[in-house]
Amino acid sequence: MKNFKIEFSPKRIVKWVIYGILGILFLTFIIKVATFEASYYSEKEGSERAVAAGSTVSQEDLIEIPPTDDEVYEYTVAPDHPRYLTVSKLGIRNARILSMGVNNSGELDTPRNIFDVGWYNKSGLPGQGGTMLIDGHNGGPHVHGVFKDLPSLAEGDLIAVERGDGAIYNYEVVENVSVLLSEADAYMSTALKSPVYGEESITLISCTGEWSQQQGTYLSRQFVRAVLAED
Repeated sequence: MKNFKIEFSPKRIVKWVIYGILGILFLTFIIKVATFEASYYSEKEGSERAVAAGSTVSQEDLIEIPPTDDEVYEYTVAPDHPRYLTVSKLGIRNARILSMGVNNSGELDTPRNIFDVGWYNKSGLPGQGGTMLIDGHNGGPHVHGVFKDLPSLAEGDLIAVERGDGAIYNYEVVENVSVLLSEADAYMSTALKSPVYGEESITLISCTGEWSQQQGTYLSRQFVRAVLAED
């Protein structure tokens, strides 16, 4: 039987060395990226951010340009539906109210434009004795949204809703609470009820609190509840 001898040529050795060096460099790069991401998420945890979190609209699809005066003026809805929202204390004047449902996960949809608000179309209608549920964006990637200052509303402040037929209904704030994200779903049953039994009401909702980079959302939700004001 012949003996087989393996010979290593200098060229082959150099090639293996180069491959080995490239492999080590690639592995080092992967480790550094993973370490950076872990450090970045840890550093950002709890920091504030302008982006609207908890939104059912992806950040890439958000519109951060306010609608023009003509777009607002020309916006129409059914006569008995909510058309515009005005909250003078927050500088909100005639924000368009868009009819919204829920997505496949049962989450309340939100408008694409961060200056619009959404009316849950299974909730109440203005002037009909129920409770309207309206949500809005805290902000977008670069700009504060319509409900950025929602936590500053206090008892007695006014919220106005104009219907499609031009009728205006004023609601007086009764309570303004921040609820942890983990408890927000359970609180929705309360949000859909009037804070004063038997009185027509409106509930405004937005994201608030600390931003969680790892979860990609704010860690709280703001709920403002108001009842129809006396004439």
